[in-house]
Amino acid sequence: MKGGITMEEGVQKRGELIVVASAKGGVGKTCLSVNLATAFCKKNIRVSLVDGDFQFGDVSLSLDLKSSFTMKDILDEGESIDKPSILSYLNHHESGLKVLAGPDRPEYADLVTPETIEKVLNTLLEEHHYVLVDCGVGFHENNLKMLDMADRVLLVTNLEMSTLKNTRLMLETFETLDIRHKVELVLNRSTMESVIKPNDVVGILNSEEPIYLPNDFQTASQSLNIGIPFVMNQAKTDLAKAYYKMAERLYSKREITMFNEKKKSGLFDKLLTKRDVEGEEEKEEAAPKKSLLKPFGRRRST
Repeated sequence: MKGGITMEEGVQKRGELIVVASAKGGVGKTCLSVNLATAFCKKNIRVSLVDGDFQFGDVSLSLDLKSSFTMKDILDEGESIDKPSILSYLNHHESGLKVLAGPDRPEYADLVTPETIEKVLNTLLEEHHYVLVDCGVGFHENNLKMLDMADRVLLVTNLEMSTLKNTRLMLETFETLDIRHKVELVLNRSTMESVIKPNDVVGILNSEEPIYLPNDFQTASQSLNIGIPFVMNQAKTDLAKAYYKMAERLYSKREITMFNEKKKSGLFDKLLTKRDVEGEEEKEEAAPKKSLLKPFGRRRST
């Protein structure tokens, strides 16, 4: 295929953007991003993975990838960077996966802007069937841009109460942002020993049935430590089979849409609008309400 993704009747289409998110760290978000992206590569399609944690991302480490280029190289080129240059900064993994590594120093994260993210992701979507983003934790502007652009958001959680509490808050915020419809829950380590059972999760989160991934901490931990996705070297394990099943499910549900350049209201703007509306309601009703924006804030300029 040349010059983008060509589908039926020679029509050029936009790939699908999948953002992998979580309400807190340590729940298996990067593990899911890396192994799902690698599983997609088995379909002999173009897949790229972006490390969206611009401070402390672990995508390259999880793939034992000595990245020659990172997001910092794109930033160094400035606003004039073009499509060929962006694509040239992708690192090639033996699985066929193309990886855009995060900056190698946390202080460079402040240089990344929503505008840069939009340009990079749109470029990758023109050339790949799937673009996956291992999103950082939180609701700062860069994460909001990724979530806004996403066709699908995989929200990873587990059976720990603190994780479920934060996941519920995140789902409620997604409702406020009007993106709840594109969120799919993934219950990681669903067979782990816990007083909370997998069938309790739907009620706790007031959500639909999640995608269940079994508990195999040894396989997952070893995979991350040696930098080889378990879908490659331990494909016969129940964990790897569950990932291939998830990849097949997502692939079969895929509906590639034409790239639409219509300008949409950003998620941060929606949060600001929500705050303003609630402020007016408070004045009218004279009743105190909690502001949804307290946990959020624009990144300080330097």
